[in-house]
Amino acid sequence: MAVIDEHAELESLANPEIRSLFIDWMEELEAEILDYYRAKKALIVEDLAEQFKISRQGAAFILEKMKQERKIVTG
Repeated sequence: MAVIDEHAELESLANPEIRSLFIDWMEELEAEILDYYRAKKALIVEDLAEQFKISRQGAAFILEKMKQERKIVTG
């Protein structure tokens, strides 16, 4: 049953309207994270999770995505 539930959940993400909303949210969140980065000069996963009310895993994913896209550079 879990596989069926997971499949249905993934199909809902394929919906163009839902996907568009998700992309808009991600772009807005990334812009807010960039502002935060400019102010703090550092990004720590735990701080991002707390500041933006997202999971630690979500914060780590977004941070890594932004690094790969060269939106941020951390040492």
